Amino acid sequence: MYLYLVTPLLGSLKNYVKYKHFNILVFVRTLYVYFILHLAIQTNNTWLILILERWFFFAFKIIRSIINNDYNNKKQKYIKKYNIIYPIQEINANVEG
Repeated sequence: MYLYLVTPLLGSLKNYVKYKHFNILVFVRTLYVYFILHLAIQTNNTWLILILERWFFFAFKIIRSIINNDYNNKKQKYIKKYNIIYPIQEINANVEG
């Protein structure tokens, strides 16, 4: 039973360190997803529930990123921040130069 608290506690700690804010909804959301998965799958295998929860949020974040077009929206930010040169920039630089 304690295993169900490890991921939410560590995630909350990471978010607090990064954002200096504790979000109780994010903490409870993970426990809620555990509960829903447990009811849907009808298993007592704690490890399976933990893995499926991570996969669920992994897929959720990928889909959200695609819908929000994060690659193009954040591209300029990363070009400035990390001096990244994308392949299309190299082609444009070669054509212009």
